[in-house]
Amino acid sequence: MKWLLCINNKDYPASLEVMKLYKQLDDPTAEQLGMVRIIDESGEDYLYANSLFIQVPAVFGNHIDIALSV
Repeated sequence: MKWLLCINNKDYPASLEVMKLYKQLDDPTAEQLGMVRIIDESGEDYLYANSLFIQVPAVFGNHIDIALSV
């Protein structure tokens, strides 16, 4: 699973929290458009600009998955 760290919540302060990790849902069409699909603070999945996030390196993402599965 891919994890993203929110680095900017401009225009979305109620939906995104800066410095919070979000799961990236698989959406190849969105990725082609420079967007990412995540489950935001509303509990629903939405598209956001890729520039609002940085991708967490896979090695850390694996540790996050393991920690959350306990």
